[in-house]
Order: sequence, then structure tokens, then C-alpha cells
Amino acid sequence: MTKLLALICLVPALCAADNPFAGRWDFNIDGSVEQPGRSGAAWLGVLERNGQVEVWFQNTTGNVSQVNRFKLEGTHLSVPIGAASAKGPATTWELDAVGGKLTGAEQRGDRSIPLLGLRAPEFKRSEPKAWTDPEPLFNGKDLAGWEPIGDVANNHWGVKDGLLVNDAHGANLKTSRGFDDFKVHFEVNCPDGGNSGFYLRGRYEVQIEYEPLSKNPPERRIGSIYGRLAPSPELPRKPGEWESFDVTLIGRIVTVVHNGVTVIDRKEIEGITGGALDANEGQPGPFYIQGDHTGGLKFRNITVSVPKK
Repeated sequence: MTKLLALICLVPALCAADNPFAGRWDFNIDGSVEQPGRSGAAWLGVLERNGQVEVWFQNTTGNVSQVNRFKLEGTHLSVPIGAASAKGPATTWELDAVGGKLTGAEQRGDRSIPLLGLRAPEFKRSEPKAWTDPEPLFNGKDLAGWEPIGDVANNHWGVKDGLLVNDAHGANLKTSRGFDDFKVHFEVNCPDGGNSGFYLRGRYEVQIEYEPLSKNPPERRIGSIYGRLAPSPELPRKPGEWESFDVTLIGRIVTVVHNGVTVIDRKEIEGITGGALDANEGQPGPFYIQGDHTGGLKFRNITVSVPKK
């Protein structure tokens, strides 16, 4: 029977009513020993729909995508996350469901990275009765309250004419403070061909881009929660012009108002997006702005409100 279940799940379909993998799982990956440079946050979603299993995977970079071929046998799940190529062998996650956690390893040839998956929090919260007055996060004079991360040797963030500017591809920039629930406002000027992102709690990216439309589907265009939630309606594209964003995040329910138009209205963010600083979804986190894609973006009037105590 177990062999039959494993064979069927290659399709994939699920016969067993109880699936210990069902749910959303957060992974912090530290490959500093086994694979230097392979670190970050990842996510796995195992869903059951009409007797069938769907497996969705968010790597440390890129966008969430469905895994079409996996092997599920009892309490063991094998998930292929990278095909073999001229650069190296295939990469697979081998996971066991034990004690409400997922344990295992990322296997790539003879290299192995240990994995530990914890259930993602549901974040069922009520909207605050009141919010504090907006507080500036950028003073228009210097980078007080902000710090470069990532490729800090190539930090191109600075202040020019009262604006927060990233001159070229290089380091990202994050707030020194962390936040839980909030309303954040920022204004951005993104040039034609530009690409960046404004991360909420350091884990969920509000996409900012003006690349060719053929390069990105709607859920990866400006105003989206990258790879997760597409903006609707899609607004006219305005490269090189100042635009405003007002984003409210309560638990994992997000509202995005772009240029005064609500483009995402109280939608659930299922999990982290590529580039997340960590997978600790239940904890406060910073705002951070991508600088490792392109330069040329400018920001101003960055403010935050939090629930009144």
C-alpha cells in the first residue's frame, strides 16, 4: 500500500486523509559550512484540494512556484527544487514529518544542508482600534535609523537633495528598528528598466519595477506582493514619476493602496517572498529596500504608524 501511495503521489494525488505535511512551513537555511553562500529563508506549502496534494516552494530567491513532481510516502516527502545542469547535479529536499516539525536535508550531489521546518503562524488578529500618528523613518538629511545589508562593500545608498537615493546596483538598506503590525507610507520614483522592492517585516516584498511587461506576470509587477498577490486593477505605468504607496499589514492580511487606488484589499499573504531576511514570521521585522537589482531609484516621505496601546 505504501508503494502504491508513493507511485500515485508522483501524479500527484493523495489517498490518505491524514497528511502530516499539510500546511505552511518556514525554513531558515544556514549553509555556511556545507555550502558557503547558500543561506537565507525558504518556505514550503503543502495543500490538499479535492483529494489531491499540491506542493508549493519558495526558494531563498525568486518567486513561489508549484512543484509538479514529488514523492510522498507516509511521513517522508521528497521535493525536487532544482534540475541537474552543466553547473551541477539536481537538488532535492528530503523531509520527514516528526513531532509537528519537518526535519531533513537539502541534497545536491554529495553536499548536504540540514533543514528544519516549523509551522508558519496563522496570524489571526483583529484590526487595531486606533493607530499612532505617522512617524518619519527617513529624516531627509542622512541615513540615521537605516543600515546597509548584503553587499555592504558596494553600498550606493545616500541622501541627495533631501531624497533617499540608490545610485547603482549594490547593497540593500534596512531600518534599524523592527515592526509588527503597521501602516507604512512611502513615495518612490522608479526609472524605466528599474527594479527594487520594499519589504514588510523584512519578509514580504512589495514589488517596485518598470521592466518590460513581457518580463513579469501580474503577480510580479509593481504594486504586487511579489509572486503572491497581483494588484487589481493594474494602474498606468509611470516610470520616472513620483508615486505613493500606503501599505497596511495586520498579521498576514495586507492592503496596498497605490497612488490612492486600492490594488490589494485585505488579502492574506500565504508566506514569505524571495529575498526574505529570515523565516521567523511570528516575530517583528524591519523594513528593507532592495538595492541589489538596479540603481536609479529614489524614495521620500517614508512614515510609519503602529497600533495605539
